[in-house]
Amino acid sequence: MIRDRLKAALVTAMKAGDKPRTATIRLIQSALKNRDIELRGSDTAPDDDALVTEVLQKMIKQRRESITMYEQGGRPELAEAETAEVAVIEEFLPAQMSDEEANAAIDTIIAETGAGSVKDMGKVMAVLKERHASELDMSKASGMVKARLQG
Repeated sequence: MIRDRLKAALVTAMKAGDKPRTATIRLIQSALKNRDIELRGSDTAPDDDALVTEVLQKMIKQRRESITMYEQGGRPELAEAETAEVAVIEEFLPAQMSDEEANAAIDTIIAETGAGSVKDMGKVMAVLKERHASELDMSKASGMVKARLQG
C-alpha cells in the first residue's frame, strides 16, 4: 500500500534529518487526511491506492502550475522548491504507462465504446479513468483521446 510506504519514508526522512523531504511527506499525509474527511459517510469511496494516487496527481498538478507561475514571476528559488516537492511526490506514484501503452489502451476503449467523434469523448474518458486512473495523467490522456477522435 502506498500509505505504508509513505509512513516508512517519513520515519526514514526524519531519522536522516532531511527536513525538505519530511515536510513534503507530511504535506502528502495532510492532503490524504483531508480527502479521507471529505469522503466520510460517502458510499462511493474509491479503492485506497486509487484514492492516494488521485491525491498525489492533484498535488503534482498544483505544483507544476506554481512552478510555471514562479518562473514567469522571476522567482527561480521558489520554482526550485516546488520542483523538489514534485520529485518527492512522484516517488510514491505507481508506475505510469508509456505513450505507446496509453495509445493502445485508448484505442481498445474507443473500439469497445464505438466512439466515432469528439462528441463521444466523455464516454471514452469515463472508461479510461475507471480502468487506468492510477497509471495515467488524465489531462495528458484527454489530449490523446481528443487527437484520436478527431483524426
